[in-house]
Amino acid sequence: MFSIKTFNSIAQIGLDQFGEKYSVSADSDSADAILLRSHKLQPEEIISSVKAIGRAGAGVNNVPVDWCTEHGIPVFNAPGANANAVKELVMAGLLLGSRGIVSGISYVDELSDMDDADAMNKLLEKEKKRFKGSEVQGKTLGVVGLGAIGSQVANMAMMMGMNVVGYDPAISIEAAWRLSGDVRKMDSLEALLSKSDFVTLHLPVLDATRNLINADSLKSAKKGCKILNFARSEIVDSDAVVSALDSGILGAYIADFPKPGLIGRDDVILMPHIGASTEEAEENCAVMAANQLQSYLEDGNIINSVNFPNALLERSPGYRLAVSNKNVTNMLGSITSILAEHDINVIDLLNKSRGDIAYNLIDVEQEPSAAVLEQLGKIDGVIGVRSL
Repeated sequence: MFSIKTFNSIAQIGLDQFGEKYSVSADSDSADAILLRSHKLQPEEIISSVKAIGRAGAGVNNVPVDWCTEHGIPVFNAPGANANAVKELVMAGLLLGSRGIVSGISYVDELSDMDDADAMNKLLEKEKKRFKGSEVQGKTLGVVGLGAIGSQVANMAMMMGMNVVGYDPAISIEAAWRLSGDVRKMDSLEALLSKSDFVTLHLPVLDATRNLINADSLKSAKKGCKILNFARSEIVDSDAVVSALDSGILGAYIADFPKPGLIGRDDVILMPHIGASTEEAEENCAVMAANQLQSYLEDGNIINSVNFPNALLERSPGYRLAVSNKNVTNMLGSITSILAEHDINVIDLLNKSRGDIAYNLIDVEQEPSAAVLEQLGKIDGVIGVRSL
């Protein structure tokens, strides 16, 4: 029996993935894993029995990932599960930023005291030129970050008749396959900014991406460029955006990250952080996170972890060891030597590393005793040992 502790309200279809071998509760005091959405998880909330954390969403800035890595706890997310929801909001943002839709709606709302329909129609016909906009067809969209969301946004924009340029120095092979061959790749952010009528951001918050859009990078922007940020607030220096709007370098800023200094401007469209706030996205994220936790707890497999290497090994008959350790030399040899000392035959083995962390799945014929597990755990550099 495995115990799952939940924070936040998790979509029921996700919780239904856990079968009879699981108890799922917000009140568990002996959890094997944690499943959460937006809760800001603190290290003191992660009890010693926790072996994994699943985030029902893409970002993990609410999880102490470095602390989890030090304690041998993989953190899982759900990349791509909310991609369509964000893509559709970006499409709405493009249209809102091109046409006088928001200002037009606000103007109409101001006419609530008028009771003469004919007079209202005449007034609106006279004033509609105030809300004249432009079409997105034929314009150039720059997509920064071509992962699960960015590639969908790029393909969507091309279907809307836009020209698309993209920049992602770390694009994966999987993402490249998803991306239309008609997307023109840029060598730098500055090159993309110089050619784009619109720029949409789809990046995680890393040291390399924090304040990526700043006063220096905006010097390269095409005059009147409009920036959409439905990724993370920290990617954009809002003070630099305000200055660029004031000077006319930027034509508009559209985001779901309101900040003081941006609110109330005619050239800024802000909304709550609703990029992934659809029923479908929440269900997709919950299902993906739940399935990943199950695979890890039952078989030791790691899929979509942000701090551990992906490791997927089909189960062989017998028993399985899952060992996490610091990525140093001769670690695997030390592990297998102990198994050999106890006449434990290795059937299959997978060793993967990611940065300073290595992870091993070892299928063996004989069940390792508690003494063997204790000996493995005492190897200098071993972080965690599980027998499955």
